[in-house]
Amino acid sequence: MAAAPDPRPLTGEPLALDLLNTRWNHEGVTEDLLTDTDGLAVWLTSNGLDGTYDPAPEVLEHLRTARDALRAVVDGSLEQGAPLVDDVLAHGRIRPTLTAGGPGEHPEFSDPAWGPAWLAARNYLELLATAPDRIRACAHESCILHFFDTSRNGTRRWCSMAACGNRAKASRHYARSKES
Repeated sequence: MAAAPDPRPLTGEPLALDLLNTRWNHEGVTEDLLTDTDGLAVWLTSNGLDGTYDPAPEVLEHLRTARDALRAVVDGSLEQGAPLVDDVLAHGRIRPTLTAGGPGEHPEFSDPAWGPAWLAARNYLELLATAPDRIRACAHESCILHFFDTSRNGTRRWCSMAACGNRAKASRHYARSKES
């Protein structure tokens, strides 16, 4: 059975940030994709993990744990959040491999149910190693989404210019017109 369409307003971010974006605000209400295994199936499909991991309750539990850990480190402090991310990372490791194509890596998990959670935590480390200053929260005051800024000059402020960016511009315009 195919997963339902992904209802989230922002998808396609790196795995760690996409996991954070399983919670979003919609018309003043916080929505959560990971309330049940149906939502987990949607998330797994959206990230190309549906053929590898089953949308099982234990996978959902571990993924929520990883999301909380990532939120603590991204929205809180590295000092407080790092041990939580490390706890998730303790459930897997990278095994170096040599293939016909050259050197490679293969993730191994203490329990396969930790796979998606571990991969998201590992992806966060990769983002930190690549460009930590490009991991951003949307600048709109009522938005809780995150993105990896891939703009050339690194000045992206909104999760979506069409949504949050446009709302901010409209609010500024309304405030200016009200002053006149």
